[in-house]
Amino acid sequence: MQNAVILINAEKGQIKGVAERLAEVDGISEVYSTCGRYDLVAIARTNDFESLAELVTERLMRVEGIRETETLNAMQVHSRHDLETMFSVGL
Repeated sequence: MQNAVILINAEKGQIKGVAERLAEVDGISEVYSTCGRYDLVAIARTNDFESLAELVTERLMRVEGIRETETLNAMQVHSRHDLETMFSVGL
């Protein structure tokens, strides 16, 4: 699994709309509105690096209202929580 944090600035007055559109993009698991330098933070979870690259360079660029992004590719998880268990759906 490939995880990344994507920092996003939206066009003026479009933060909520961009967040809602981002939440519908396959590969984006969460979107947070934030205070500070960036308007939104999106968490990306893909199967591999190629899928992440396609998400960032193609699918996100089609989301109307995004002004700029910065992607932080996760290298290691430092957590006491088992993220796979937290985000899995029990069947």
